[in-house]
Amino acid sequence: MGGRGREWQQLGEGQGHPMVKLLGVMAVAAAVLLVSQYSGLLGLSLLPDLVSDIFRGGGKEKKQQQQQQQMTKKKKKKKNKKVRVYMDGCFDMMHYGHANALRQARGLGDELVVGVVSDEEIKANKGPPVMSMDERVVMVSSVKWVDEVITDAPYAINEEFMNKLFVEHNIDYIIHGDDPCLLPDGSDAYALAKKAGRYKQIKRTEGVSSTDIVGRMLLCLRDRSVGDLQTQESLQRQFGHGHSHDHESDSSSSAGASTRISQFLPTSRRIVQFSNGKGPRPDARIVYMDGAFDLFHAGHVETLKCARELGDFLLVGIHTDQTVSGHRGAHHPIMHLHERSLSVLACCYVDEVIIGAPWVVTKDMITTFNISLVVHGTCAEVNEQKNGECDPYAAAKEMGIFTVIESPRNMTTSTIIQRILTNHEAYKKRNEKKVKSEKKYYESKAFVNGD
Repeated sequence: MGGRGREWQQLGEGQGHPMVKLLGVMAVAAAVLLVSQYSGLLGLSLLPDLVSDIFRGGGKEKKQQQQQQQMTKKKKKKKNKKVRVYMDGCFDMMHYGHANALRQARGLGDELVVGVVSDEEIKANKGPPVMSMDERVVMVSSVKWVDEVITDAPYAINEEFMNKLFVEHNIDYIIHGDDPCLLPDGSDAYALAKKAGRYKQIKRTEGVSSTDIVGRMLLCLRDRSVGDLQTQESLQRQFGHGHSHDHESDSSSSAGASTRISQFLPTSRRIVQFSNGKGPRPDARIVYMDGAFDLFHAGHVETLKCARELGDFLLVGIHTDQTVSGHRGAHHPIMHLHERSLSVLACCYVDEVIIGAPWVVTKDMITTFNISLVVHGTCAEVNEQKNGECDPYAAAKEMGIFTVIESPRNMTTSTIIQRILTNHEAYKKRNEKKVKSEKKYYESKAFVNGD
């Protein structure tokens, strides 16, 4: 074969050669020209369009690729979009049951937005709140599972507010517990959310409610004269040593008869769910603060926040029921040890708790937990000193690691008890009304999976 023949053979074998491509295009162009001249005679008027489509095929493929890329981007964006869930409530006399509900709600999404119902709405639908809006917002904002708070939320989710949640706050789902939430007219407060298909349900935490807590206090305050309890110290004495246990069982009292005994059953799983699960770094500055933390309130939260700012890790000691009762009176604490521990654990400023911490902070304890600083707030309950009892912070003071921090709020557990006592009749009436719905819930209660 001659040299030219070999060149053509090489070109034929190398289909990707530029010359081959050029000759291919020229041949197709000539064919199109020829066909276009005779297509009328042969009845092939559509052939040029067909050939034209072949040439445009690359453009179509490119367009399809672009569309596919756009669809992929949209899917990725949708996949990466955070699911935002909304839960509302009064959060009056906030307790670990509220915190557990917020924990469950947060588990159904990536971000939790919480609506705090206004004072006016609570008064109209349930009766006077014990805590102010400001105090309730402080409590809700401090819960470790809460991302945002909406103040003055309506008690019932109307269409306007629901659309606001979906459009302005980008809420995907509205969450509530399995216990019914009925309006004064008997209608479901979440009917619209359910109808829109944007409602999800969580399991109610058994054994505690604001109604139950108020009931516990009313049980101890029966037959007390408001005039005898004007100061915090006298209130503590009267509340702590008021009634005998025999009197508590008096079925003739409406407060005693209608108040449920707490049925909270602590489990290791619940404690793990509330725990951070992380210890301090080896070089961490560990701050220690102890107390009863009974009726965990805004005063506790803001003092703990101040304590946390003094170090890298906040360790909180929760005193035993016996210790609290011994120093404050027979009816203290209102919340028992595990209830108080969970409330403190839910606080975002707290890293770890000692459940059943000793009254005295010893040098051995300071060494064991590598404590750098022991703190105490200026606003605290008056604890009766027992005979021969030493200063519980003596060791920390000797080591030069004790400090007193200014409490941001002049608020204690006795402050809350005083509010209940002052408005005793109103809260008694509110509880009697609420207890009926509580009783109905427990009588018709069925197992709900998940918590």
